Amino acid sequence: MLLRAVAGVGHGTLGFLAGIGRGSRYVLDTLIALVRPPFYFKEFLQALLTIGYFSLPVVGLTAVFTGAALALQIYAGGSRFDAEAVVPSIVAIGMTRELGPVLGGLMVAARVASSIAAEIGTMKVTEQIDALVTLSTDPMRYLTVPRVLAATLALPVLVGVGDAIGIMGGFLVGIGRLDFNSAAYLSNTVDFLEFWDVASGLVKGAVFGFIIALVGCYFGMHSGRGAQGVGRATKSAVVTASVLILASNYLLTEAFFTQ
Repeated sequence: MLLRAVAGVGHGTLGFLAGIGRGSRYVLDTLIALVRPPFYFKEFLQALLTIGYFSLPVVGLTAVFTGAALALQIYAGGSRFDAEAVVPSIVAIGMTRELGPVLGGLMVAARVASSIAAEIGTMKVTEQIDALVTLSTDPMRYLTVPRVLAATLALPVLVGVGDAIGIMGGFLVGIGRLDFNSAAYLSNTVDFLEFWDVASGLVKGAVFGFIIALVGCYFGMHSGRGAQGVGRATKSAVVTASVLILASNYLLTEAFFTQ
């Protein structure tokens, strides 16, 4: 029994390390393919439309309700210390630095990473990827590169839009429910919000977009056979992308705002 337990731990450890190796190799191959021709511009535009434009509704709805709830929570907490006036500035900073990029990234991960993994996994199951290879088309350049580049460029835009909508949600709650003066609310927002607060969130968005598309493509390319294999790949893509977004968010926050 002891040997079986040790063997199980060793087997799990080796599988984990092998997965890290495959993932690292896939990242390296993707980065190399990004700077080498050919580039499939039509696939890039289609991915940009699917990942960016079609994700606007879910990102916008998430942002507006997050900003509204954040304003209520900050007001409730600040009232204990007679600090209700900090609501506009904290809402703006919280949305642009953290909540905008993180919640936007998680929502796009749920929508896009699952879609990419399911699409590419289905292509693998139906041998369409093998057909691409037969036609002398590199699947990495045809399937992965356009999606990764589109997500990396689209996510900062989505984050910027989400930041603006989230701040607007806080503004509407502030003047409608919390009796703030609209001019004073906007003035506090502009006065306390700095350029790097917004820029750091956009950089996070680009990193999150790269992670989302790359993870979706990786699990799609490595999905098992049949509907069950595609389902596992889809689930793994969403979970892995979400965890990596949260982990990378901590690392980027540590790098950006720790003196």
